[in-house]
Amino acid sequence: MTTFDFSPLFRTAIGFDRLARLADSALTSEGNGYPPYNIERTGEDSYSLTMAVAGFGPEDVELTVKENTLVVAGKLANPAGGAEMLYRGIATRAFERRFVLADHIVVDGADLQNGLLHVSLKRVVPEALKPRRIVIGTGKPSLANDAAQTTRLGAQAA
Repeated sequence: MTTFDFSPLFRTAIGFDRLARLADSALTSEGNGYPPYNIERTGEDSYSLTMAVAGFGPEDVELTVKENTLVVAGKLANPAGGAEMLYRGIATRAFERRFVLADHIVVDGADLQNGLLHVSLKRVVPEALKPRRIVIGTGKPSLANDAAQTTRLGAQAA
């Protein structure tokens, strides 16, 4: 059984339809597993994605973020290099990997060295969404409110 019924969740929750899409995409396999990659948590709100892209240069790899999805694609312009290949053990075929990003995850930077592509990711929560403390009133008017109310009453009487 590879399907999930999210209808009980949707009866009482609003805006969680992305959860169903995420579950569906997790169940579909990408098949070949090329190129291999690691995902590492480097801090409280930071992550690192490392992909083995031997033979690819910075001009051959493209990173794109669209609708909370990071797409890493690679294609060599001239894979053979003009030489007759007797044995190919290093895969240089075109690839495309997709990673679903959580809300407020942004790509902080990317670096390619020694055949490894390092992509830095960071969670950046907007100020409006951060927890804030709410001051609880006592129900009694403050002195400033008393003075304003007395002034208003005096103006109405005159």
